Amino acid sequence: MGLNVATYILIGIGLFFNLVGVVGLHRLPDMYTRLHAATKCTTFGSMFLIVAVIVQSVGIWTTTDVPQSAMLIRALLALTALLVTNATGAHAIARAAHRSGEKPTRVVVDDLEAKNHD
Repeated sequence: MGLNVATYILIGIGLFFNLVGVVGLHRLPDMYTRLHAATKCTTFGSMFLIVAVIVQSVGIWTTTDVPQSAMLIRALLALTALLVTNATGAHAIARAAHRSGEKPTRVVVDDLEAKNHD
């Protein structure tokens, strides 16, 4: 019972961060901030979802005598691949955009910042 609750909480947190990433893709002004939302939020959200799979498979393995080692290994490999490829891909995309001349959008956050730049 408690294991299922922990799994549902992890899934809820993961879905929340993925939703924040989607909102960031639609709301943020330029490519760099959208890239940040896409990679950071979805990486963090997907980590929670993979941890939920790991927790559930460990729970199945401990309560029954059905080995779940294949599921654990696949989840850990997916987590490792996600952590490496998202960071590397984001860096490559940002570097290519910078080299092609893509400029970040200047957004004035408050009046004090606007007065300092005028």
